[in-house]
Amino acid sequence: MKLLISPAKKMRVERDFLPPETCPALLDRSSLLLEYLRGLPLPELKRLLACNDALAQEAYRNFRAMELDRGETPALFAYDGIQYKYMAAGLFTQEQLDYVKEHLRILSGFYGVLRPFDGVSPYRLEMQAKLKTDFCRNLYEFWGDSLGNILLQEDSVLVNLASEEYARAVRPWVKGKARFITCVFAEEPEPGVFLEKGVYVKMARGEMVRFAAENAAKAPEELRAFDRLGYRFAPSLSSEETYVFTRKEAPTARKKVGKL
Repeated sequence: MKLLISPAKKMRVERDFLPPETCPALLDRSSLLLEYLRGLPLPELKRLLACNDALAQEAYRNFRAMELDRGETPALFAYDGIQYKYMAAGLFTQEQLDYVKEHLRILSGFYGVLRPFDGVSPYRLEMQAKLKTDFCRNLYEFWGDSLGNILLQEDSVLVNLASEEYARAVRPWVKGKARFITCVFAEEPEPGVFLEKGVYVKMARGEMVRFAAENAAKAPEELRAFDRLGYRFAPSLSSEETYVFTRKEAPTARKKVGKL
């Protein structure tokens, strides 16, 4: 079983904890992206990344300083978003670190697929970025079946804890070849109405990785026991392809899922 998660926009360099152990598997592909991104003037890079001046300037500097085969920070500790804070990998025991090395994979618009101890450098490039070049129309076309192929070589059971932006880069290529299970974390503010709130979903995804590591889960069925942040598995709403976890709490910002 492999757990799939998204990256975070915010990244950090961590030199004083655990060192990288491996290089990303698709560096040859990343090198093509890096060459293209380095060739963009700052205003064009800013438009591509859809960010403010300060973030664009930081990305501009990072791409120019980057040495792909010398990433200083293990991917597991390089991302600094909500999901990663709730995963709290810095508190993992050695057994839990060994677990995520085997069972966790991070999807990335720049690196493709990352193992937890692949060395990475700070970058900014979302999978849905409107990157149109002479070698691809977008990043989904650029990566094609390469992410799915790597995952299929490793496992035939994939648990999707990634956002739809990143799941789209894998799902079409593994359909019919692997078991692909998506976890949904929904609020039930009123009977029969289920909603997703982005911040809570990110929190729950991080907690799910921690839950799996703490319990050394080997099969997706074991994840149904997840009971953190008030969520419980909802058998009547779930299927073999979708595990739905609900809690009775009315969010303030809502993304409607509908009646499941």
